[in-house]
Order: sequence, then structure tokens, then C-alpha cells
Amino acid sequence: MRNPPQNRRLNSLNLPQQSALLATLKARFEKNPQRHPGLSWAEVLARLTAHPEKLRALAEMEHTGGEPDVVGRDARSGELIFVDCAPESPSGRRSVCYDRDGLESRKEHRPRTSALDMAAAMGIELLTEAEYLALQQLGEFDTRTSSWIATPPEVRRQGGALYGERRYGRVFIGHNGAQSYFAVRGFRGALRV
Repeated sequence: MRNPPQNRRLNSLNLPQQSALLATLKARFEKNPQRHPGLSWAEVLARLTAHPEKLRALAEMEHTGGEPDVVGRDARSGELIFVDCAPESPSGRRSVCYDRDGLESRKEHRPRTSALDMAAAMGIELLTEAEYLALQQLGEFDTRTSSWIATPPEVRRQGGALYGERRYGRVFIGHNGAQSYFAVRGFRGALRV
């Protein structure tokens, strides 16, 4: 399978692009200390330096409007967890069905891709329900948009897919058919480094 154009761009991430990305990530990290208490930028930079292949996924998260930031550390593996922290669902990832089956089930007006396909091409994973709810503890996200989230197999087998949003000062987890797509629904991703 041929790499989509976005992957070709990321495969050629050069040193100036890497430096610019790291500067953006550092500025965001320092501006939002409440998202990562107890972590220092030196730790983050050391982790990214040890895993430079992860910069490609972070660059794509940034390029599609995700504004990735560190939101914690995995207690078991020690990996740092980057999540899309843009106030609204990333603009470069909207108007997509949930998955390939949902996309292919549409008879007409198919979107360009699905959330799961796009996430896989980017090298990230959709947030789980627990991760989405944890993100909402760090700020107010998706007050005008919504984001597909990883859907349990038992829900997906019945044709549905889950999404999250914040309305009326509350966080809601809802459902739609996996084949549906909306101009205000994208997806948020997570990357472990």
C-alpha cells in the first residue's frame, strides 16, 4: 500500500522541522503545567530524544490541529502520554466516519477516510472513554465540537460508535452509527513515548 501524502511528509521530517516541533511542544508544556504535575521538560526531551520515531506522530498531531501535550506517565511502563489538547476536536481530522466498516457501509456521500484509519496512518490511537474523561478534568474541551472515542467491541458489533463532548458544564458520552460523520466531529489521539 502506498503511503498517503501526509506520511511521506512525516517520513522526511528534517532537523529544522524537528527543532521547530520541539520548540512548540516545549512552549505548550511550559504554558500548561497543570496538565503534567511532577514532570519536567528535561524528562520529556530525554524521552523524545530516546524515541525520535515518535516525533513523526507528534508532528502529524500538531499539523492536523491537535495541539499535543503531555498529560501524564503510564504507571506500569513509565511511558509519557501525549494527548491532543486543542480546545475543540482537531480541525484537520473532522468529517470522518468511525472506522473502515462504517465508511464502506455508506452507499453515497462517503467521507475521505475514517477516524481509525487516519489514527493508524498517523501512528496514534483514539482516546478511550476513561482517557477522554481524564482529559476533561484538565480543562474544558469539545464545547462546540465532539470527538470519536475508542468504542468497545460489544457496541461496535451492534453498529454503533461512541463520541464525547462537553455541553452545559457536563461531559457527555454519546453514540451514533459508525457510518455517520459530522463537520464538527473529529477525534482526539494519544501517543505513548
